[in-house]
Amino acid sequence: MRLISPVWLLLLIPVALLAVAYVLMSLRRSAYAVRFTNLDLLDRVAPRSPGWRRHVPASALLLMFALAVVGFARPTAEVQVPRERATIMVAFDVSASMSATDVNPDRFSVARQAARQFVEGLPERFNLGLVSFSSSASVAVPPTTDRQAVLSALDRLSTASGTAIGEAVYSSLEAVAALDSDEEAPPAHIVLLSDGSNTTGRTLNDAAAEAQSRGVPVTTIAYGTADGTISLSGQEVPVPVDGPALRGLAESAGGGFYEAASGSELQAVYEDIGTSVGYRTEQQEVWQWFVAAGLMSGLIAAVTSMVWFSRLP
Repeated sequence: MRLISPVWLLLLIPVALLAVAYVLMSLRRSAYAVRFTNLDLLDRVAPRSPGWRRHVPASALLLMFALAVVGFARPTAEVQVPRERATIMVAFDVSASMSATDVNPDRFSVARQAARQFVEGLPERFNLGLVSFSSSASVAVPPTTDRQAVLSALDRLSTASGTAIGEAVYSSLEAVAALDSDEEAPPAHIVLLSDGSNTTGRTLNDAAAEAQSRGVPVTTIAYGTADGTISLSGQEVPVPVDGPALRGLAESAGGGFYEAASGSELQAVYEDIGTSVGYRTEQQEVWQWFVAAGLMSGLIAAVTSMVWFSRLP
């Protein structure tokens, strides 16, 4: 938390002096009470109970003053604010390894369903595009606010051989650049899901450098397990997920890296990504929180004083 006008905190000095004065007066009252030798009279002047209750209204009143002073200092806090606009490119791996059944019923089916839920959860004003990639990459849907177009394209996806991750990043960047807009371009982000290594096309290092130069972060999701296999020409071929390569791409391109080994984990990843790309963090004034707390404290002081002592503090 930061303070825009910290000079107002100087007002805490008289509040502190008032608190000290109250403590000294309480001690003086106790000292005066012990001068009496008549025990019955002493019991009336300095009762054992409810001694603590008489301090509640005063403490609440002092707290109200302190909270009001902090409010005058205009405190700020980091607050998540929904973005009004953004462009998100979803790059979806449709390589043959996505048919592995280490995720029930298979990687491809579960990943497509999770991507659908991600698409449906994004703000309506976001531009959203879809790139599919195997041995090459193609823009299935250019950035658009038409969610149904993206969902329909997801349903039409099918697997093929090869994994061109670098080409998927380049295709996504070109789709973002081609988005016509007379206004200032909204922030863009690429979300890439894959389960394998880059086997063809441009390298991940080149793709990361290009994304960084254009200011477009690339967040990657490594989906699958180390035990995945597919049937190829009658033989079981291992297709373990390549997390380190995808991590390196994300770190170099300024995005985040996630791993998911099940459908529920993948859904949680997409939800987290949706929060990070759909909101921005801003410093906002929160003085009203302190003013509200101060009013509540003042109300407590008034109520307790009226109930216990039939007077206002």
